[in-house]
Amino acid sequence: MTDDATARLLDRFLAGLDAFAPLALWAHGSLAGGDYQEGRSDLDLIAVLPDPVPLATVRGLVRLHHRLREDQPLARRLHCGYPTPATLAGAERSYVTWAHDRLLRRPVTPVTRRELHAFGRVLHGERPEGLLPPVPDQELRAFVVRDQKEFWRPAVDKARLWKQDVWVDLGTVTFARATVTLREGRLVSKREALELLPGLGAPAEVVEDVRRRRYDDSVPAPPTRGWTARRAELTRSYLGPAIDGLVAAYEPRTRA
Repeated sequence: MTDDATARLLDRFLAGLDAFAPLALWAHGSLAGGDYQEGRSDLDLIAVLPDPVPLATVRGLVRLHHRLREDQPLARRLHCGYPTPATLAGAERSYVTWAHDRLLRRPVTPVTRRELHAFGRVLHGERPEGLLPPVPDQELRAFVVRDQKEFWRPAVDKARLWKQDVWVDLGTVTFARATVTLREGRLVSKREALELLPGLGAPAEVVEDVRRRRYDDSVPAPPTRGWTARRAELTRSYLGPAIDGLVAAYEPRTRA
């Protein structure tokens, strides 16, 4: 469900995109999966543009995002990738992306591809299956294992990161989602992943902290320095061995 402020932002964004003749605009992540919380969740979008994307178009997209930021508070959370049919066809090919108030280059990951095929929300134009190749199960599993091993496991060793809410939230929830994908071959929402974490051995205090900040209607009190430090240690002590075990269990299956 889309709240009023989010709907207004999406309408303005789509109107601004019209100048670039998008072939499609899709939502994935929380907005597509039914887990969206206005003001708390990111707006994860993909706008497919015609080939090629010249520098003038890139500059125009940057101006569009800056204009939205001026009078749409939620625009800070709007992240959009700008692939073309050519970059969509290549699983490892990167494309221009606006995220975290800056331009990046990213590929459409296998998880995002699977999300779009499974429950992507079409906001404009063609459906994902008309432009986006499907993701084989083996490719999805390999990516999930690699993400846990090469991104999240090294991050666990960087203690300073885990004093930030975003690392605690995403680290724990992403691990739960990865576990379900590898065990059952399906994708789950962040809310469902959070509910599964206690059964995966996650510290109850950390799970409750994430749940309260993400889903309680009341505004939570800022965490104390003592709790932030304790939460970081609890999270790292849990995730390190948990990721190691998951990778050990499933990595050989990606090498058939």
